[in-house]
Parts: sequence; structure tokens; C-alpha cells
Amino acid sequence: MPKHYRPPGKKKEGNAARYITRSQAVKDLQVSLSVFRKLCIFKKVFPRDPKKKVKGNHHTYYHMKDILGLKHEPLLVKFREARTYEKKKKKAMSKKNKDLVERVSTHKPSYTLDRPILERYPTFIDALRDLDDGLTMVHLFAALPAIERENIQVERIHKCRGLSLEWQAYVSRTHKLRKAFISVKGIYYQAEVEGQKITWLTPHALQQVMPQDVDYKIMLTFLELYENLLGFVIFKLYNSINLKYPPILDPRLKASASDLYALTRYVENAANENEDDEETRACKTLFKDMTFFLSREVPRESLLFVITAFGGVVSWEGDGAPFEESNQSINYQIVDRPTQSHRFISRDYIQPQWVFDCINARIILPTQDYIVGKVLPPHLSPFVDNEAEGYVPEYAETIKRHQAAARKEILPMPGGEQDDLDNAQNLLAEGIIKRKMAMLQEEYHQELKKELEGTTQHTHTTPKESKKKKKNVDDEETEDDDQNLQQFADDNDNMSKVAMSRKKRRLYEAMKISQERKKASVDTLNTRKKNIQNSKKTTSE
Repeated sequence: MPKHYRPPGKKKEGNAARYITRSQAVKDLQVSLSVFRKLCIFKKVFPRDPKKKVKGNHHTYYHMKDILGLKHEPLLVKFREARTYEKKKKKAMSKKNKDLVERVSTHKPSYTLDRPILERYPTFIDALRDLDDGLTMVHLFAALPAIERENIQVERIHKCRGLSLEWQAYVSRTHKLRKAFISVKGIYYQAEVEGQKITWLTPHALQQVMPQDVDYKIMLTFLELYENLLGFVIFKLYNSINLKYPPILDPRLKASASDLYALTRYVENAANENEDDEETRACKTLFKDMTFFLSREVPRESLLFVITAFGGVVSWEGDGAPFEESNQSINYQIVDRPTQSHRFISRDYIQPQWVFDCINARIILPTQDYIVGKVLPPHLSPFVDNEAEGYVPEYAETIKRHQAAARKEILPMPGGEQDDLDNAQNLLAEGIIKRKMAMLQEEYHQELKKELEGTTQHTHTTPKESKKKKKNVDDEETEDDDQNLQQFADDNDNMSKVAMSRKKRRLYEAMKISQERKKASVDTLNTRKKNIQNSKKTTSE
């Protein structure tokens, strides 16, 4: 046996063969830890938690199949080329050879994320389903300041802002926005695109505080992936409405920081080949023929996005505004300060919450609870199902009544039960039945009264007068019976058009019984009249 011969080691089995630690994976791939993290993010490789940790609990484990897949990834080659490029450039700079530095810089390697995105999202619907985090990340960086020490460049901020405004312009133009909620973290929005509900968070337009315990390198890696994903999605959506991408904006509006309005104008005359569903039509016409004016203290971009998404026309105080504050066509002015220098009688001065509550309720709410200086009602979240939670806020009940009034429906009074009012049609049937029973009862009393008057006055009437009176009474009765039959037929036609519950059906049967009793009393009265006539004939003979 040779001196340096080593017998083969024991074959790995179980978890030792299926899992690998992060340090071993970095060593096998021959990359740095930062490049390994970037590869894992792009390729959607996650750490695993095996039941039996062979190397101990203080290690991070990955599945062996995932690491073997990374070995054949074309991005790995690009990252190695980038590392070689950095070494050459650093070496040229250390020699202070400007010509060599320029020559090396011209051969800087680059890469694209087209292939990883296509692998992660084979269809367009798959990309829309996973768009929530990407939109939130892009909107977050669009509101951050540029920080050199964290490698957050100005160009990156501008790109994120452009993507966020292009997305909002599409949602606003196609009227796909469904919900909006103002919270402490920011404003939550939900849109429905291609049948997929997409929810994202937009920070408030305030100065952002940059925490020190956040790894911005990892966030920037995720941002790089989401920028490319959102770019593909917006390109596809703009093509679906026959618009060129990227859009060409009015330079004057862009210079006055009116980017969203410029994008809205760009997509204003776009053609929408898809037919609008019922909910989209309702959202499109909520603020139809309504004009809004935004004061300088309110969040302009969010209100411009929301109001135009629901069919309204908006202007604001500042450069690039489509019309001035003195325009007489303005219906509502959105303000957030208690005093105004001047007021126009022809418009309502309301606080911004009114707009968000209206779009969540899908109706135009009364403005008296939202006027300037008044304590606002609770801002209810449209993302919470009150019935499922078991608690319905009082203001939610008020909004339900406003919605029912807008649809011309009838709801039970507060404290009432739904069993007492199955639906509005049953209430209509009950009213018809009660009115008919009261009418029949009144007729019955009138006939009894006439009967009593006829018996007491019989001895004071001559045969001619009696005969004439009898004829008039018969004519009146015939006319009344015809009217009653006609009205009863009309009531039956009305009741046949509505659905009746068991309780209302019993009332209807009671009405029939009352009608039969009335008919019996009329027959008795006619019999008595005949007896009186016979007695008169006998007396005259």
C-alpha cells in the first residue's frame, strides 16, 4: 500500500447529504458572502431548517440541490467577471496609470435579470400575484433621501419615483383602484388588475428617518430585482392600452414637480380594449362631473391619484395647476387648516378623510361630518370584515344606511332584528295588506250605520220615496262594489309582484277572511231589504 494512500471516507447519507452550511456553500461557489446573498435573492434560494443539524445549531443551512443549481447559473459567471474587473481596475489605479484605468473601464461587465425573472414568473399573472412587496419597496425608496454612505444614489431614487408614478397613472386611468386607508405607517392602496388584488403601502410625504440597524445592501439587492420586475409589468400594462413605454412627459410639468399629473395627461386618451366590469364602472362614475381643488397643506399626490381614479377632476394650489382656485366649477375644496383667508359660497370645504371614506363606501357621503374644524368620524379600514370580527362599529352602521338610501332600499331600525324585516318587498306587501284591511273595516261600519238608519226611517217614507231611495242605495252600493273590486284587483297585482314571507302570508289570509265576512254581512243586509219590500207590498194591498 502506498505511503500517502487514504481510504475513501464514509459515504454521506441523510441530512448530511441533503443539506450544506452557508460557509461550505460560499467555499464551493468561490464567491464572497455578499455575492452569495445576491445570488440567493435573485434565484429565490432560501435557508432551510433541517430537523437534525449535523454541524450544530449555530450554522445556516441550505438545500444541496439549490446550491448545485447555483453552480450552473450564468449570473455566477458575470459576478466572477465583475470581481476580476474590480481587481484590474484597482491595480491600474494603484500604478497611477490613467490610460490603463480608462482602457479597463471601457470593458466593465454588466448583467441583466431577464432570465431569473422569467424563471420565477412564467406567466404575467404570476408576476402580478407577487407584486405587493415590489410596489411597497419601490414606493419606499421613492420617498427616501439619497445617502452616499449607504450607496443610495440619486439616480436610484429618481428611477423608483418614476416607476411608482407610472404605476399610479395606469391604475388611475383604468379605474382599477378599489380601496384606500390612511394609517400611521402610510397610505394603504388596493387595486384589482387582471383579476388579481394588489395591495401596497405608500409612505407619508414627510422627511424620512433612516435607522442604523438596517442592512441597506440587502434592501438594495431586493430593490434591483423589484425594479426590473415592475418595469416588465408596467411595460405589459401600457401596451395593453396601446401606449408607448417609457412615456414622454411634458417638460414644463416635470419641472414644476407635477409628474403624476403629466403622466395622467399622457394616459388620458389611451384606448382600453378590455370591457369594464360592473365594479370598474361604479368606480369610474363615483366622482363624475365633480371638480376638486386641493389646498397647499394637503397631500397632493395621493389625493390626485385617488380622485382621478374615481372619475373626478382635480386642480391644486401651485405651479402646473390646470385651473385656478377662483374657478366657479369647483364643487369641493380639500383643506386641512381651521381658518381660510376667503371662502366661496358655491363649494364645500371638507377635510381629506372625506375623499377616502367616500371611495371605500362607494357613495358620496354627507359633508357635514367632515367640514373644516369639526372632529372627524372614525376612519374605518376597508380591509377589515366587521361581520367576521364580530363587532360592527357605529359609524359602519351609519354608512350602511347611507348606502341603502342611495340604492333606495329600506333597512331595519337600530336595535331591530332582520327576522322582523326579511326584505323591503315584504314591507311593501305588509303595507298594502294593512291598508286594505282598514278600508274594508271602514266600509263594514258604514254599511251597518246605513242599515240602522234605513230601519228607523222606514215608517216616515212614502212608497215612491222608498222606492227612489232604494234605487239610489243600490246604485251607490253597485258603484262602491265596482270600485272596491277594481282596487282589490290592483292590490292583488301589486302583491303578486313581491315576495311574501310566512308572516306576511298569514296577514294576507286574514284579509281574505275579513273580506268573506264582509260579503256575508252584505248578503244579510240584502235579505233584510227584500223582507222589508215584501212587507210594504203586503201593506199596500
